[in-house]
Amino acid sequence: MAHPQEGTLKFQLRFTPASPVDLCAHRALNAWRRILFLLQLIGQDPTRYEGYGFGNISQRIAPFDAPPPLRRFIITGTQTGGLPHLGAEHYAIVTECRPELNLVVAEGPIKPSAESLTHGSVYALDSSARFVMHAHSPDIWQRAHQLNIPTTHADVPYGTPEMAAEVARLFAETDVAAQHIFCMGGHEDGVIAFGATAEEAGSVMLTCLARALAM
Repeated sequence: MAHPQEGTLKFQLRFTPASPVDLCAHRALNAWRRILFLLQLIGQDPTRYEGYGFGNISQRIAPFDAPPPLRRFIITGTQTGGLPHLGAEHYAIVTECRPELNLVVAEGPIKPSAESLTHGSVYALDSSARFVMHAHSPDIWQRAHQLNIPTTHADVPYGTPEMAAEVARLFAETDVAAQHIFCMGGHEDGVIAFGATAEEAGSVMLTCLARALAM
């Protein structure tokens, strides 16, 4: 499968340069990003996806009573996948997600991940979600059916309003809200896990990886 646009922003981005976040307040986020990097679930490899960086992670931030389009979150910056360690300068804050307008509003020292619209959709659909992890795992992705993992339609590309609509379909038609994980059928190896804590989201991802490897 070709990846001519891997990592390319497919939404309209309204971006304002701003100071870095206080990463000391988000140690769990950065720690789990490091774990996913060490496991090659986030990274950059010249032999994978035409050499583009892959994978990203986010954390929802206050105010937690905000309406769905205004649910703010910190997310890794675009094309930071290949960096073994991230600093505050590698994270952006998404302040608004409107899939119906194909619009993401963000601020920070770096532009947000190309998957920001999908992360925002998860936060909009599950008010208890505080962390979203987008990994690339051939082991999980290729065994999604055997693992009974909800999967988006194969003809829907990542980072688009159509993908946001697919995430909504999964929440309406499958048990994804209980499983806390889904695969992206049209995005090779793409897997998204989410949870109320970083440990919950990460544990779901790693448990599914262990089940896949045991097959």
